[in-house]
Amino acid sequence: MIWFIINLLAWTITIIPILKFVFIPWHRKKCRSWTINDRQSRLSVAFFHPYCNDGGGGERVLWTAIESILKKYKNDIQIIVYTGDINATPDEILHRVKQRFDMNMDIYQSSITFIYLRTRGFVEAKYYKMFTLLGQSIGSMILGFEALIRFIPDIYIDSMGYAFTYPLFYYLASIPIFAYVHYPTISTDMLERIKERRLTYNNRRLIANNSNVSQIKLIYYHIFAYIYGWCGQCAQIAYCNSTWTQGHIKQIWKLPLNSIYLVYPPCDVKQFLLMPLVNDDEQIIKTIVSVGQFRPEKDHELQIRSFHELLQRIPEHRQKLRLILIGSVRHEDDKKRVEKLRTLIENLNMNDEVEFKLNINFTELKNDLNKAMIGLHTMWNEHFGIGIVEMMAAGAIVLAHKSGGPKMDIIDEGQTGFLATDIDSYATTMRQILEMKSDERQQIRERARESVDRFSTINFEKRFMEPLDKILSH
Repeated sequence: MIWFIINLLAWTITIIPILKFVFIPWHRKKCRSWTINDRQSRLSVAFFHPYCNDGGGGERVLWTAIESILKKYKNDIQIIVYTGDINATPDEILHRVKQRFDMNMDIYQSSITFIYLRTRGFVEAKYYKMFTLLGQSIGSMILGFEALIRFIPDIYIDSMGYAFTYPLFYYLASIPIFAYVHYPTISTDMLERIKERRLTYNNRRLIANNSNVSQIKLIYYHIFAYIYGWCGQCAQIAYCNSTWTQGHIKQIWKLPLNSIYLVYPPCDVKQFLLMPLVNDDEQIIKTIVSVGQFRPEKDHELQIRSFHELLQRIPEHRQKLRLILIGSVRHEDDKKRVEKLRTLIENLNMNDEVEFKLNINFTELKNDLNKAMIGLHTMWNEHFGIGIVEMMAAGAIVLAHKSGGPKMDIIDEGQTGFLATDIDSYATTMRQILEMKSDERQQIRERARESVDRFSTINFEKRFMEPLDKILSH
């Protein structure tokens, strides 16, 4: 083991100088030559987004950011997208952008180049049964290193939250780093939760080992938070998608305040606002709609169990209520989660009351949200919630989790929507909304619509480009 460590250190000491002072300068010159001569562009701007073809809120941010740059610098900037979607061609990716977000990126296709990464599997949680955060972070460094040796851009923008890639580009290639942070990899909330759990163990005088394990876990997370903060300090600019995210990034990354920008993600409110509000009295079937990828943190099980509790409380309305779960399915793990949810629905005897709509197009999404009475959201500490804003703009009355972005940035409780935390509060509030007078619901919808303009694509473009322009314009 000692000889292995010595050999590892020796190779590291030997390879890093060669990379930094020989390979990187040579490769960077080659990449710049391709950008200037082949693409006839002054600069290359790279987005690190290994899952660019997923079709979620993070991907809307990615493509809107790219469009914001190319609208102004189409003939001057070459966009590079580092992606792990090796089975999707550039045409297929851009077609999905059009289908999912109603964004025509074909007009910019000559200014967008995809760099396909083969090591994306290293960042997937399923491969790390223990120390998942650490495993994924180290995995992101492997993925980031592959990106670096494939193409060295003039500006690096991480749009997925892989902060452990920053030192590679900052120290080895000396590249300006911009980060759009959707969700901090570790937050002070997580540290507090672990600390509270440890105190609970001590107070209950449970087995000493439990407390010791919790203490070790707390130390592990503190060390991880320190390293994460050090990586974050490599960023020149950090865009934060919500007040909640901004607060944690300030605490953990400790960047200068003038380097941290609050930039709400772009929400296509214009398309939704064009639709007239639907009259509740004209709807025979009252629909409750959820929008979100089928990921564990979205907590679709809470939605299903809350809806089941609602039906138990008002059985006379069972035939008139439907829960529609809308979301994208990315891979086999998502498919398994959907099947697990279907099994839960069957066990609760709600097959006729719950419907799944997977990977639907933008037009169908708009129609479903416009017809919905209630828009349901259940993720704890959601960093922002683009789907929530879309629901509000479309005319659905939102019932979201009382935490994170929905609580701090989006919903004025009782005025533009409602908040809940558990099965009981969700079921109670859904019943409250259903039993409101039609004109009361109409007033909430109108106030909600008036409040969403601050989350528009135009506002995103303006605030996103403000710090970036200072570099691109020189």
